[in-house]
Amino acid sequence: MTQKIALVCGVSGQDGSYLARFLLGKGYEVWGTSRDDQGSGFENLGKLHIKDQVKTLSMMPEDFRSVLVSLRKSMPDEVYYLAGQSSVGLSFEQPAETIQSIAIGMLNILEACRMLESPVKIYHAGSSECFGDTNGLPANEFTPFKPRSPYAVAKASSFWLVDNYREAYSLYACTGILFNHESPLRPSRFVTQKIISTAKRIAQGSREKLVLGRLDISRDWGWAPEYVEAMWAMLQQNSPEDFVIATGESNTLQSFVAAVFSRLDLDWKEFVEHDKAFMRPTDLLVSLGDASKARQKLHWEAKYKMVDVVRLMLESGE
Repeated sequence: MTQKIALVCGVSGQDGSYLARFLLGKGYEVWGTSRDDQGSGFENLGKLHIKDQVKTLSMMPEDFRSVLVSLRKSMPDEVYYLAGQSSVGLSFEQPAETIQSIAIGMLNILEACRMLESPVKIYHAGSSECFGDTNGLPANEFTPFKPRSPYAVAKASSFWLVDNYREAYSLYACTGILFNHESPLRPSRFVTQKIISTAKRIAQGSREKLVLGRLDISRDWGWAPEYVEAMWAMLQQNSPEDFVIATGESNTLQSFVAAVFSRLDLDWKEFVEHDKAFMRPTDLLVSLGDASKARQKLHWEAKYKMVDVVRLMLESGE
């Protein structure tokens, strides 16, 4: 069989790095993009010991010519668009950059793939943030979108672009609507990594406090390395469909904090402080996903729940 080629846009991020490792394990030739592949250190690829196995390209998702050149140079069978500003909180401070990097970037990928001579399968990294607050009810593929942040608006726009191009041009394009998924590769601006790293320092003798916003919000937290397997599985189907990827279990941020400190034999109440500065203009109270369709059609099911994520993040040396 001819070796498959995959182009992972945003390969230096958490999902991009784990996906690259997974695809290499499947025997793929993997190309990865960064805004500046000469200037990027690709630290995450280094942590996973695959940096020398991934062919890298510079690509500006908002620049159509840059996208087209990258596609023609790599000539992929599969494209995974994971690029773009990835922080919900930061999207309130950088709304234009967020929407351009996500929505315009996805549009350029779709349009460029439509112009290629050979067919390409396209994966779009959607987000559970598109659903907004579902009042505690689990969201599935039929749940209406009600985005409540610039990040969510961008992801929702991209979802409909994918849907439109799939219908209008018969492209194999699909969206994975992923709920929160964490790992040691998360940047420190993400609350889970902030909690883990701060708690570790406190356990080692630091006298600092862990300062957080709301503790009553609930999230469906999964393990990132197994979520990228679902991305790949979506592109192996006979026809393109969108899938919700989640654990089906929601826990409060307070429960996450308590689980972290408990594993370090500490009482979280002694070390956590509240600051309104860390509260967003709008935030979802409860996030919960129903991945029944993925279980039935992709034969994918989350093996790790929140307590497992806490354990793995604390134990991992990545």
